[in-house]
Amino acid sequence: MIRSELIQKIADENPHLYQRDVERIVNTIFEEITEAMARGNRVELRGFGAFSVKQRESRTGRNPRTGEAVEVDEKHVPFFKTGKLLRDRLNGK
Repeated sequence: MIRSELIQKIADENPHLYQRDVERIVNTIFEEITEAMARGNRVELRGFGAFSVKQRESRTGRNPRTGEAVEVDEKHVPFFKTGKLLRDRLNGK
C-alpha cells in the first residue's frame, strides 16, 4: 500500500472527513515520525511496532565492479521492529 492508497482508504471509511483533511493528517503523522527520528528519538505505535535509529560505524567496503577497497562513512539508518500484535496477525494467530 502506498501513501495515496492509505489516504483514500481512510477517506472512504470516514465520509464525514474531507479527503484534503485526511491527507493533511496522514502527512502530519509521517512528518512527526520523521522529525522525531531525525532528533534520535524512538517512536512506538503500540501493537504495530517501533521506529528507531541505529548507527552504523565506518568501515572498509568493496566496490562490486572493481573489487577495490572503499571507505564507507559512519551513518544513521532507520530501523523498524514489529510489535507483538502485528507479528501475531502476520502469523495467523
